[in-house]
Amino acid sequence: MDKTYQPHAIETSWYNTWESENYFAPQGAGESYTIMIPPPNVTGSLHMGHGFNNAIMDALIRFRRMQGRNTLWQPGTDHAGIATQMLVERQLEATGQNRHDLGREKFLEKIWEWKDQSGGNISRQIRRLGSSVDWSRERFTMDDGLSESVKEAFVRLHEDGLIYRGKRLVNWDTKLHTAISDLEVENHDEKGFLWNLKYPLADGAKTAEGNDYLIVATTRPETMLGDAAVAVNPNDERYQALIGKFVELPLVGRRIPIIADDYCDPEFGTGCVKITPAHDFNDYEVGKRHNLPLLNIFDKNAAVLPACQVFNLDGTLNDSIDGKIPAEYAGLDRFEARKQIVAAFDAIGLLVSVDDHGLKVPKGDRSGTVIEPWLTDQWYVSTKPLAEPAIAAVEDGRIQFVPKQYENMYFSWMRDIQDWCISRQLWWGHRIPAWYDESGKVYVGRDEAEVRAKHNLGADIALQQDNDVLDTWFSSGLWTFSTLGWPQQTEFLKKFHSTDVLVTGFDIIFFWVARMIMLTMHLVKNEDGTPQVPFKTVYVHGLVRDGQGQKMSKSKGNVLDPLDIIDGIDLETLVQKRTSGLMQPKLAKKIEKQTRDEFADGIASYGTDALRFTFCSLASTGRDIKFDMGRVEGYRNFCNKIWNAARYVLDKGEDCGQNGEAVELSLADRWIISQLQRTEAEVTRQLDQFRFDLAAQALYEFIWNQYCDWYLELSKPVLWDENSPIERQRGTRRTLVRVLEVALRLAHPFMPFITEEIWQRIAPLAGIEGKTIMLQPWPVANEARIDEAAESDIEWLKTLMMGTRNIRAEMNIGPGKPLAVFVKNASSEDQRRLSENDALLKKLAKLESITVLAAGEDAPLSATALVGEMEVLVPMAGLIDKGAELARLDKEIARLQGEVQRVGGKLSNAAFVDKAPAEVIDKERAKLAEAEQALGKLAEQHARISSL
Repeated sequence: MDKTYQPHAIETSWYNTWESENYFAPQGAGESYTIMIPPPNVTGSLHMGHGFNNAIMDALIRFRRMQGRNTLWQPGTDHAGIATQMLVERQLEATGQNRHDLGREKFLEKIWEWKDQSGGNISRQIRRLGSSVDWSRERFTMDDGLSESVKEAFVRLHEDGLIYRGKRLVNWDTKLHTAISDLEVENHDEKGFLWNLKYPLADGAKTAEGNDYLIVATTRPETMLGDAAVAVNPNDERYQALIGKFVELPLVGRRIPIIADDYCDPEFGTGCVKITPAHDFNDYEVGKRHNLPLLNIFDKNAAVLPACQVFNLDGTLNDSIDGKIPAEYAGLDRFEARKQIVAAFDAIGLLVSVDDHGLKVPKGDRSGTVIEPWLTDQWYVSTKPLAEPAIAAVEDGRIQFVPKQYENMYFSWMRDIQDWCISRQLWWGHRIPAWYDESGKVYVGRDEAEVRAKHNLGADIALQQDNDVLDTWFSSGLWTFSTLGWPQQTEFLKKFHSTDVLVTGFDIIFFWVARMIMLTMHLVKNEDGTPQVPFKTVYVHGLVRDGQGQKMSKSKGNVLDPLDIIDGIDLETLVQKRTSGLMQPKLAKKIEKQTRDEFADGIASYGTDALRFTFCSLASTGRDIKFDMGRVEGYRNFCNKIWNAARYVLDKGEDCGQNGEAVELSLADRWIISQLQRTEAEVTRQLDQFRFDLAAQALYEFIWNQYCDWYLELSKPVLWDENSPIERQRGTRRTLVRVLEVALRLAHPFMPFITEEIWQRIAPLAGIEGKTIMLQPWPVANEARIDEAAESDIEWLKTLMMGTRNIRAEMNIGPGKPLAVFVKNASSEDQRRLSENDALLKKLAKLESITVLAAGEDAPLSATALVGEMEVLVPMAGLIDKGAELARLDKEIARLQGEVQRVGGKLSNAAFVDKAPAEVIDKERAKLAEAEQALGKLAEQHARISSL
């Protein structure tokens, strides 16, 4: 082995070996175990969420594979309809073209060309994370097989009355010209305005105050052209007499009713609210309750025109709204129309005021444009019939959420579920399998030939396929079974479905997890006809946040690329990555400064294993993950520790009794073997319960503290003592080798590369044959090898040795200086342990002598350490230069007194305490407590030495 651990020297070569040898494919005689990778967007690149997800999934797969389960980890990518189409359209724009210039077929050819050239990027990055997915089965949501699954699912759901076409409100992206899901809408807190407008009362009606108008407040004045009513709260006494009467809608001249609805808050504004059912989701619900007309003010051609959405007051609008509208508004952009409508209200004396108002503005996460609620024809899934069995599957435990509290989030949404808009006005995606004749009648089928045959339509009847495509979430909702060959009853579908675990974030429980459950249970059945669930367990993790707990985002400049942590990145490249694409110069400068301050030397190369172990160590159930680069560095040191321990074992591991020679196990051998059994049981138990953090903690404690720090030291007196019996030496050598080999297997799911590299060298010494660690059996604890007596004796020895080491540190006594030690109050058990481990203690603790004091006998003035009730006494006389040590202590005491005064003064300053953030104050208080504690210890030490 190389002297130093260099992850890059081993990671790529080992991954290539694993993949080329087909080790990731399903194998093993045990029960099947399946995980489906949540398909990342083909346009994307890895972010920290991907890195975390993959570390967790791979730990599970490697764990179960070593347990002998027949494992399948299914990889694949999502076609990402909107993101991919946007990307290729931008490329076309750079050449002065748009998709309409090319036409649908040529444009789709362009996308497929891009996908073939760039689409493998995410797969290469997943490999870099060490993910042991079965690449031979890699799928893409637009593959022929998956496309057939999507068509089949659509047709079956339509035949079952669960898919329909209807006119409802959708989130309309005016730049992309498509409906989008709630998931793709981001609400931004912005400063806006509240316009207070007068609506004249009709038929001579008056308010209680004698006014002939009502005042309504709106943040979107342009929508007043589609107003269908003015609403007041039924309990608002100010307007009781007006309910059922009418107002004259300004500019339009329509009469609209005054209605009573609890939606109105009498405390907000004047208590009067304009209701525009066709252009506001809340108003739409009010309109349904009161049977109000849906007055669509937007141009029906906005979906296909390259221009922004417009008001069209000459065409579609006049068809649905009675009365004349001034022609000057026709064709205006919605925000320009807003200006002119407000000006018109002002000109006729109906604008009361314009007030500053904070509001949440919905914007498309891809386009950045303001989303418009728009009434339009779309395809929908009727979800309530699908939700009922999906709810029951979680209630009766066929599907379990980990942690369990996320079931409540799931139930809350599913019990109030709304129908799902599945059509998108895009060209890239699964085209909806529906055809229209010239009259507009719609026919659904797997292809046009089936439609014609099913409905007896001759060749003389022209059919046009629907131009829309399906929401990406529809195809990904079929992911667990479409990837296994459904609707064909393939052997893989029979063997590996239902899958075992879905690893996902809480933010897509509604949009993906719930939809997978509903679609799978309706479409996939067991042999007895009962519905299959897509997965048995949903492991829900939190968001990966930065070290300060903030969500990672490009605008904050705190995004980390996991590959930069694995491979390292220099400062200038990191700055460029974090600021590229930012349009605001001030923001770019701010992020550049933050980056230079935080990463003055760039990011070092930590390797995949250190990053993966960091992710696992942070994976406590359900909580957001505060990512700290210091932890990655700490686990890089952990890898170094294992590497160096392996080099020691390889040097000492020959002649370890593998050929039947006699061996004798020392106390330390029996202890570490016993501790190994407990660690095997604990790591397995925690992985079974999805507590990756506790499993990683148990493993770290065993390898670093017990094996590397203690056992390797305890082994040296046996191996270095020429008088030590050869049988005992063999026993220690064998224990060194075998315990390390098992520890490597325990660590493999977390750190696959370093464990494989070392195992290849350790396994032959342990007498183990095999080509790879990943196909070795998972360690199983043997309770018969738990030796509580050995554990108790070693813990006693450790306490004694740590006590003497602490005395050396406190008294500034060199580690090589032999100490004469006295022990007081030693029980018979203490004396047995002292006698049996005399040589070991003298060697490791550097003790010149150990004298057991009789009852009533005292030692010279000494420093004391306790081992249970036994006192360990180290006489101070002659061990230190009293004057020099007192001078050193005086200097350190003075420094700490200054620190206490400085921090105490800051905390007693009311101006500082009132203005500083809570975390800063807590940090200062912790500093003060630490300094005061250290000062107390030094004062005690000073007094002790002064008395010598």
